[in-house]
This record gives sequence, structure tokens and C-alpha cells, in this order.
Amino acid sequence: MGKDLYDRFQDARDLFNQASKILGFDLARLCFQGPEEELKQTRVTQPAIFVHSAILTHLLNKKNFKPDMAAGHSLGEYSALYAAAALTFDDALQLVKIRAQLMQKAGEINPGTMAAILGLDIDTLQQVCEQASAAGVVQIANYNSPGQLVISGSVAGVNRATELAKASGAKRAIQLVVSGAFHSPLMQYAADGLGKALNEIEIKTARIPVYTNVDARPVTRPEDIRQKLHQQLTSPVRWAEIVETMIKDGASKFYEVGPGNVLAGLSKRINSEVSCVAVNNSETLESV
Repeated sequence: MGKDLYDRFQDARDLFNQASKILGFDLARLCFQGPEEELKQTRVTQPAIFVHSAILTHLLNKKNFKPDMAAGHSLGEYSALYAAAALTFDDALQLVKIRAQLMQKAGEINPGTMAAILGLDIDTLQQVCEQASAAGVVQIANYNSPGQLVISGSVAGVNRATELAKASGAKRAIQLVVSGAFHSPLMQYAADGLGKALNEIEIKTARIPVYTNVDARPVTRPEDIRQKLHQQLTSPVRWAEIVETMIKDGASKFYEVGPGNVLAGLSKRINSEVSCVAVNNSETLESV
């Protein structure tokens, strides 16, 4: 991941090297060579994804390609804030590093899991979660798109909810490979630690509106950004609502900046009338 950018652009090499110093391990080596088991650890995965997104954002900025608004899914909110110049690369990565370590630790303290539920409406799934909560903590964690929702919580709670979801008409219930119950109350330990780190980092006024995961509303003020990032770890990601609100506020073309093209796929299901282009490597970067 990111090797084509590293090989082609000096700025990409510089940012990878800068990231390795901040993280205390060779990020480029892990991204390019693995091992995959280490890459899958939350403490590595999150910084790797952020750095890849930030490099592409930086290179787009050098081409004078600048967004009018931004948003990011979960971890991606940090990339969005970097794109909005609310956070510097170093400060954003420092927060991502702390966030990832805390989330991994929270998953060890309060073991949990997540599952994608396909083909069930929000109201039905909320009822399912309420019923399943007798077995353990479980709630909707990601409102990704119509018909694609993710639940999070204790292993027992999520397992019971997936059984009930299937019985209630869900097309599929897919267990996700994660190290904890992200965006649920089981992340409170991580939220407490992140809150302390956020108070020590300088956050600037965002140059463009950033639509937050917590309430799908735009923010620019540092104090609002700090509060929403703190709340984000235990709150659901309202992605479908974010995209709809951005469209209502004038967005007509989206660019997914970072590895993969998951959000481009979600945006088609949320609103097929707007386009979304994935910028995820040197080839797609040049085509923009």
C-alpha cells in the first residue's frame, strides 16, 4: 500500500519517513512487505491508512486541487481534518497513533466484536439490538448506506443480534475481523485517553467545513472539532446522513482519497445521482 507513491514522489518518501519517526517503527517496510498479521493490528492499520490518505491529499493540494468540504469515515475524519488544515500532518498522526493504541487496548480490556447487517432497515435493527442487549452490549455502530448497517458490542450481544437480525429478514450478517467493539460504549477507555491527548494538541480553525461522524453536521471551530473527535469513539458513524447533508449543502462530485474505494461504493447506494471518484494510487492521482 502506497509503494507506487513512495517510488514516484519525493514528498511521499519524506512523509513516510516522517511518519516512521513519529510512530517508532518503519511504516513503509510494513506497508510494502508486511507481515500481514502485523499490518492487521489496530495500532499499525490506522496510522498506515491515515498516512496513505494524507500523502494523496498533500499531492492533490500541490496540484492546486482543493476540496470545498470534507468528511471521513471513522479514522478518515482525521484525514478530512488534515485536508481542511485543522490539523498538521504531525499532530494528526500523533493523535491517530494514540487513538489506535488506545482502541487496541480497549479491545483487550473489554473484548468485543462487530458485524455487518445487510438488507435490514434501521428501525428493525434498532429493535433487534434492544432485544439482544439482554445477552450483552450491542448497538448500531455504522449507518453506512441504505441496507448496509454495522453493529458493535460484546461478543455475546453481537452474536445474539446477528441471530435475531437473520430471523427478522436480514439478507446477510457478516462477522467483521476487528480487534474491538468500535463506536460502542466498550470504547470508553479509549475515549477517556483520547480526550486527554486532544486537549494537548493544537487544532486550528478548519479552512473548509468538515462534516462529523457524530451528528453529520459541518464544523470549523477548534472547540467543536475537539469535542466531536472525543465523542466519536463511542458514537455511531452517521455516514449515509453525512453524504446526504453534503449533497444538500451543494456537493455534486465526491473524491475518495485514500486506500481502496469502499466509500465510492457506498455513495452510489446513498445517492446514485452524484459521482464519486476514488483517488487511491499514483495512476488515479494523475488522472484527476
